[in-house]
Formats: sequence, C-alpha cells, structure tokens
Amino acid sequence: MTRTAPDRLLRADLSARTVESEPVPEAWRRRYLGGKGLGARYLYEELSPGTDPLAPANVLAFMLGPVSGLLPGEARYAAVTKSPLTGTFLDSYAGGEFPLMLAGALGPHLGLLVTGQADEPVRLVVEDGEASIEAATEWGADAASTCRAHEGAVACIGPAGEHGVAYATIASDDAEHHAGRGGAGAVMGAKRLKAVVARGEPPSGFESLREEYERRYREDHTGRWHAASGTLETVDFAQQTGVLAARGFAERGFEGAGAVGIEAVRAAASDREHDGAIPGGFRVETGAGESVPRGATAMTLGAGLAIDDFDAVAELGEQCNRLGMDLISAGNAVAWAARASDADVLDRPVAFGDPEGARTLLAEIATRESALGDALADGVDAATDRFGGEAFAATVKGMELPAYDPRGAASMALAYATSDRGGCHRRARPVEREVFDGPWDPETAADAVADAQDTRSVRWSLVADDFTGETLTDDGAEWLEAVGAPHDDLATVGERVWTLVRLFNVREGFTRADDCLPAAIDPEDLPADFDALLEAYYDRRGWDERGVPTAATRERLDLQEL
Repeated sequence: MTRTAPDRLLRADLSARTVESEPVPEAWRRRYLGGKGLGARYLYEELSPGTDPLAPANVLAFMLGPVSGLLPGEARYAAVTKSPLTGTFLDSYAGGEFPLMLAGALGPHLGLLVTGQADEPVRLVVEDGEASIEAATEWGADAASTCRAHEGAVACIGPAGEHGVAYATIASDDAEHHAGRGGAGAVMGAKRLKAVVARGEPPSGFESLREEYERRYREDHTGRWHAASGTLETVDFAQQTGVLAARGFAERGFEGAGAVGIEAVRAAASDREHDGAIPGGFRVETGAGESVPRGATAMTLGAGLAIDDFDAVAELGEQCNRLGMDLISAGNAVAWAARASDADVLDRPVAFGDPEGARTLLAEIATRESALGDALADGVDAATDRFGGEAFAATVKGMELPAYDPRGAASMALAYATSDRGGCHRRARPVEREVFDGPWDPETAADAVADAQDTRSVRWSLVADDFTGETLTDDGAEWLEAVGAPHDDLATVGERVWTLVRLFNVREGFTRADDCLPAAIDPEDLPADFDALLEAYYDRRGWDERGVPTAATRERLDLQEL
C-alpha cells in the first residue's frame, strides 16, 4: 500500500473493550510529528500527576511516525508510557518486521493508544485500519513462543511482563527485537495485554528516494562501521578507549573483552540480519536457541559480569530475550548482587564470572521466585532499599546504566544525568567524540549533549532507524514533504519535544537533585567538575537553576499552555 501522511489515532479501552478512531489535532502533528513527540503530548494531556504506572489509568501507546515503513533502514515503533522503573516519561523503541507490518495495518493512524485493564488476558489484532480485542491463550508462555503462536507480526510480553518486572520489555520478531528499557512490558502486563498482532501489507512508494538514502548510508562512516560490525564493535571500542565499565562499575576495563567482542561474534555467527540492502546483526546459535546479540549484550553481560565466554554471554542474552527482560537492567541487577554479596550486604552468594549463577538469578527475577529476585525485579534502587548496598548502585533516576563508563569521558556523566528516561546512552553518546577530542570544557560538553538530545528527539518523532537516520537531509524534512505531513522547523521541533518531556518529568516531581551521578561513581573520579557541567547544560537549555524550563523558553518553543 502507498502511504500518505496519517492523521488519526486508534484508541483501545481494555476496561470497556472498545476501540475507536479519532483525529489527531493538526497543530499537534505539526508541532510534534509523531512517535516520541506526539506520544509525549498525549501522555502529558491524559495522565494526572502521580498516576501509578501499573494502574489502569496509565496510557501505553504504540506510536509510528508520518513516514513509518518508508524510511531507509529498519522500520521502528515507539512504546510510549509512564515508566514503572523510574516514574518518568518513557519512550522505548524496537525495529524489525512488527513495526513495518503495523505501519500497513494501521492505515490512516499514527498509532494505537491503549488504556484501561482487561479482566482476562487479551490480545489486540490490528488490520485494515481497525483493531479488535480478543482473548489471549498464551499467558505464561515465553516471548519467542508467543510470537510464533500468532498469524501476523507480533509484539508481546514474556514472563517478566506478566510478573510486573519493572524493566520488562515488549518483544517482537521471535523475541529478537525489544522495546527494551524502562518497563513498557510491565505496563502491558498490568493491562493483561499479552500481545499486539499486526496483519497486512507494509507501506510502499518513494522507492527512488529510499534507494538514494540507502546509498548515502552505505557510503557514510556510520554505515561502513555498521556494515562491518553491527553494534558489536562497541565493546572493543570501549575497551580500547578506557570507557568500558566492568564488574558492576567496580572497575574500568575488562581483560576478557576480546573473548566477547566482534571477532568472537564473527567466529560464532551463522548468518546476518538484513534491513533491505543494509546488513544488520549477526545470528548465532546458543543453548537457549538462535540469538542476535547486540553491543549491550557483550558489554553488560560480558564485561559487566566478568564473563569471558562468548557462548555463555550470548546464552544469557537469549535468556533475557525469551523472558522479555531488558538485559542492561537485568545484567546490572546481577552485578549489583555480586558486589553486595562480596561486601556481605547479602547473605546469599552471588559471584562474578559465574554464568550458571547469573542464569539462575535472572530466572528468579523474571518470576519473582526468591526474596532477592523479587527485590531486583523492581530495580536495583528497590533492592538497595530492602537490603542496603546503595554504594554499588549504578543508576540514574532509577534506571541502570549501560557500560559506557563516565569516568573516562565526563560528557557521558552529563548525558546520563540529564537523560529524560533515566540513565541511558541512547539520548546522547558524546563519549564517542570526547575520547578523541577531550577532555571537554563544560560548555562544549553541554552543547554536545543538548544537540544530540534534540536531534534524536526529531529522529524518534519520525521513528527513524537510529543509524540510517543520521543521513536524513534536514532531519527528514524531505520525507515529510514527500508525504504531505505538516511540520514546523525541525530543529525547533527537537528542542520542543525534549522540553515537553522535561515538563512532564518536572510535573511528576523530578528536580535538579535527580539530575545526578550514580552512587557507584565518585564525583572525584570524573575528569571534570560535575556541577559545572550541569550548570552549563541548564544555561544552554534555558532552564532555571532548579532545572525547570523558564517562561521565556516555553514561550519560544510554543509551550506556553504547559
């Protein structure tokens, strides 16, 4: 099907068992585009401050962009909700077949917004621009099995989502792709929504424009890097530049990095994914089934847990995939437990370098089968509240950090601290430049972080592929104009969306005190003064000393009503 700019939204109320189609205000489409931006506007509009993320009143939106299914690279969707892990706004992304089929199945709709709570497990089936609520019989099945049980492309939860693990994922494509961070899968489980099934044909059209962008990407430095290694070379990069966190952030650098890095993956790989003409991840066989490990797999489950056996690391990653559990948070949870056990904070032995012990604890977390598993299922911060060991917690706003160590690049500390969904590297990754150009002064770091956050806010409101999105001309204006989608200046849109989400988090009670370093990182170990970094960032953003966008900033970005 040929896609023109969608202008409606499907709304499913699981409590009332109704589905309705409604128009999206033209002003919202112009100001926020879709994806992250439009999802944030709906969330701000519809949630009362302090709403429990697992209550029926929380909103869970499966959002697309105005040109979803047409852009080069991997199609993606955004899961937008209030996070049960952090209490912040949450947007989490996954690619693959499901978002491509969803773009076709939704027809004139930019997304599917889910409210309420079903009395029994259900699935939503989307087809021909409509959706139906049907009984689900797969409750209790793992994510991969659930995907395979349906006709059509599927996004679903596994046992972790059913048990309300605060970092449960929404899995798709046989659990190879995940809307991973922040616990959207737990929100889905609380609504007793086991799966969303998309049936139909993907959008078509604009082939010559797509081919031109694919050519640009293949010739771009990011495209060449991605073609060579997927994201798996990141562990080698981090090791060589001194920014690889190991053993739960107790150390920098991991002697076994080579055993879990790109060469180990190439030796074990049986095949590669492909997004059209663009190569994707490497496929490997593990004891838990076929898996497509990413960079975070080797960094968090390898270096983070001091496991230098690639097969064991890949198997742990596949275990997380099938359980429907974010492997970054899960790996941090096991690493925290190992450090706490070493310090006699826990009376249970948990060790680094022990794949079998990690496997056991991951299973307990996903089903809350033990006291430790139950505590860690609510996040590392919740475990420290129950057991102690706060000094070992590598979290910001409750979200566990990926393995880029800010002690090697202070700009990464600022990126983690100011990330709108908690400690995350996907909002800004200035470490990739500062390790070569730095150390940076506070103003340079603030500019780099803010610019990346704004650019990615545009990209995620288009719901573009993270990598091919870097070659979009004028941040994608050419594509928007091709389908006739209204839009403001896209640089302004990016800053507006980031500021809107900040206003949501401020309304939820987040303050400057939450824009902080993790307890596991001593400020004295940073190569720059953290307070100076944060002050430069607030000044760059037009926020006051409390981290609140000023009235002048809100007016400049057309956010006065908020």
